Amino acid sequence: MRAAVIHNALNGMRPDQEDTLVQAHAVHEALVSLGIGSSILSMSLDLEAARNELAALSPDIIFNLVEELADDIRLAPLAPSLFAHMHLPFTGSDGQALTLSGDKVLCKRILDAAGIASPAWVLPDGTFGGMGGGEGGASFVTGRYLCKSVHEHASLGLDENCLVEAACVQDVTERLAACAAKHGGHWFAEQYVDGREFNIAIIAGEDGAAPQVLPFAEIEFLDFGPDKPKIVGYAAKWDEDCFEYRNTVRRFVFPESDAPLLAMLEKATKACWQAFGLAGYARIDYRVDGDGSAEHPFTAYVIDVNANPCIAPDAGLAAAAQRAGMDYAALIRRVVRAGLAGRKQNFE
Repeated sequence: MRAAVIHNALNGMRPDQEDTLVQAHAVHEALVSLGIGSSILSMSLDLEAARNELAALSPDIIFNLVEELADDIRLAPLAPSLFAHMHLPFTGSDGQALTLSGDKVLCKRILDAAGIASPAWVLPDGTFGGMGGGEGGASFVTGRYLCKSVHEHASLGLDENCLVEAACVQDVTERLAACAAKHGGHWFAEQYVDGREFNIAIIAGEDGAAPQVLPFAEIEFLDFGPDKPKIVGYAAKWDEDCFEYRNTVRRFVFPESDAPLLAMLEKATKACWQAFGLAGYARIDYRVDGDGSAEHPFTAYVIDVNANPCIAPDAGLAAAAQRAGMDYAALIRRVVRAGLAGRKQNFE
């Protein structure tokens, strides 16, 4: 068997961009350790060049790590769409799933239609939804909102300045305009849930079995203090010298009292897998409101559906797989087998 590990061509060297190369080399080495021949290719917006290169290589499986093209994450779905066009098996989700989950506003509308909870939201024109009564059909709910890029991943541009205390919808739209002016691109705001944060990884089952939710991971905010917002922003993910990076840690062990919450997260994660047509591997991020008491029951809000999450050895997905008894090579083998099985069904 021969595999092609494909990543997007890099036009910069931000830490999150460098991580793309880390993933590519780690996957390549894992494939080789499994006795699978492997080549690393980079892909640009020149789809004809990519098509010719893949046709010449004719791999048995493509391990897709393309996160963006021409610095635009909205173009990432072109990669799996090209592979499908060429009838080449590939790992992970297809172009449609990447499109549906990659636009965070569209993602929230799909979650709402599927009956999966996510925080209320506001658009730059003042349209809002998720506040009861359907889109634009209820009164604006005052409180804290977090401004987020509609399309960017890796928490690019996300920091404490993205939080706004809103007494009216105009307070939110003004902060959205400021974020767009500073960072560019399209922005929306999400009601800030000042609760626990979970990253739940899910992978395709063995031999056509139901998808497997991996051990639950909670992000703990150590020594943040009552006035410091609990946000996993860009610095917390990529700046190793900052407080947020050192003090946001992952844990996998929970008390028995969290059992109802964990069951709720597992159910919601499987529902997301179905609603978005995910494949291979994915990660769903949550903020949780409530403490599980009768007065304040748990509510798990989906804040991100990652159809193509980081699969580097030190990333959350690999750490969760390790907790499930899968070393890195075993994780890569599971993803490859899912890619081969899924695409074979689609092409027959």
